[in-house]
Amino acid sequence: MSTSSTSSRLFQAAATMSAVLHAHNIGHAFHGGLFTVMLGSPRPAEELFCIVEGAGSTHPFRRVRQALAGNEVLTATLVGWSNRLYVTYHQPIPAIQFEVLPAGEEGPRRLDALRVILLQSVPFLNITEFLRAKLKAWISRRSQEDAEHVIFVLTRFWTQVDINRIQEDDMDRFVARNPAAAPAWAAVKRRYGQ
Repeated sequence: MSTSSTSSRLFQAAATMSAVLHAHNIGHAFHGGLFTVMLGSPRPAEELFCIVEGAGSTHPFRRVRQALAGNEVLTATLVGWSNRLYVTYHQPIPAIQFEVLPAGEEGPRRLDALRVILLQSVPFLNITEFLRAKLKAWISRRSQEDAEHVIFVLTRFWTQVDINRIQEDDMDRFVARNPAAAPAWAAVKRRYGQ
């Protein structure tokens, strides 16, 4: 399957999920490989995450499951032993599955205009928050895919990075293992007088 076809299907899943969550006033944003494709990466997108805010004492997973109740296009599956929620988008064949993450786990706690951008009317983490999420993921699992996403975004959009939101020790560790990111990270630091 071609990259554009896969990306198109992932975006369709994100747009459909976003419409449902928006209709239920649930704050959300997407991130993953699809974001890099939408920013111009030629690398195939096979990864999509949906970050969802809770409301008071209501857990984000419960909010998503309630919003999707009775929906035949999007279904939610809670994997209790791992405390993970997956959503399956059944419209294309084969179906697309992506993970729902509570806000604060791999993204910001608050999904507001300072942390989210709209791409074709679908909310995604902004450049800085995407880098934070991907850097955190890379630190924990050392995935080459995560590293490539960080390098792609950092080297092309370094002027949009807010250094105050990035764990500098983690980024320094990342740059030590991924020298291709070093010039962009150095430029970010210079921009902030470091």
